[in-house]
Amino acid sequence: MNNQNQKNEINRRRFLQSTAAAGIYLGLFGMPNLFGNEIMDNNAKEITNVKLNNSVKMPILGFGTYGLRGEVCQQSVADALSVGYRLIDTAKIYGNEEAVGKGIKQSGINRKELFVTSKLWVDDAGYENAKKGFEETLTKLGLDYLDLYLIHRPRGDVKGSWKAMEELYKAGKIRAIGISNFDSNQLADLLSYAQVKPVINQIETHAYFQQGDAYNLLKKHNIQMEAWAPFAEGRNELFTNEVFTQIAKKHSKTVAQVNLRWHYQLGIVAIPRSSQKAHIVENLGIFDFKLDSGDMKAIEKLDLNKTQFPEWS
Repeated sequence: MNNQNQKNEINRRRFLQSTAAAGIYLGLFGMPNLFGNEIMDNNAKEITNVKLNNSVKMPILGFGTYGLRGEVCQQSVADALSVGYRLIDTAKIYGNEEAVGKGIKQSGINRKELFVTSKLWVDDAGYENAKKGFEETLTKLGLDYLDLYLIHRPRGDVKGSWKAMEELYKAGKIRAIGISNFDSNQLADLLSYAQVKPVINQIETHAYFQQGDAYNLLKKHNIQMEAWAPFAEGRNELFTNEVFTQIAKKHSKTVAQVNLRWHYQLGIVAIPRSSQKAHIVENLGIFDFKLDSGDMKAIEKLDLNKTQFPEWS
């Protein structure tokens, strides 16, 4: 963990200690603003599912693994699954697919209960390369199929990659296919030739970069929005932001929970990451309270309308 991430974790931990701890009661208060057809309430004991445009059900809250490696990654995945997560997100470029696979195996959870996502990296773009890259991912994860496979970035031969993914989807090797980091023009280009519509666009989405235009466009096309870095990795002092701390105290919740509840009420799938089990558990505590209109408007005003990760653009 680098110094900035360490600082963010400390800030978050201090705030958690100063607010009322929330239990993991997964009741459902208030329905999110959906992208797809409906939301599936699993008897208020499990994380809510959204139904994608191909009718596949996906948890609206998952566990991200970016930056996690080796035994830490393996244990974190196993911990997440043990406390109730079922969506696990990884990618070839993260260099942790083997560790994720080991964490899944360690958990002992039935494969059919899981929703596993990975992503095709730029080096594997193109028809033949994409098929090879997919098989390598499956092998590293130790799985027979993926629930969701994304083109990680719109680089190289996207058309060839998509054709390969469509074939793998039709063959039953992938339950759903989608994209990541596509802007409106890149999405329009893909839709011009796609035989299978993407179910998701996974993009940077958090309070400081709310992606209003992308949100509306994806809703128009019935493509689910999914947020990477839902906490902006703590950048711009998100965990000590006064607006968030006041809203958190009002609801006896933490800043992290308020942020994830904001995503939930907008119908955005979020995949927070942590190597700390306490935080992994904390992130589940978003289903027993509701942000009111004043809370939502206050958070809306925090939008800087620009990426907090210029180095990744």
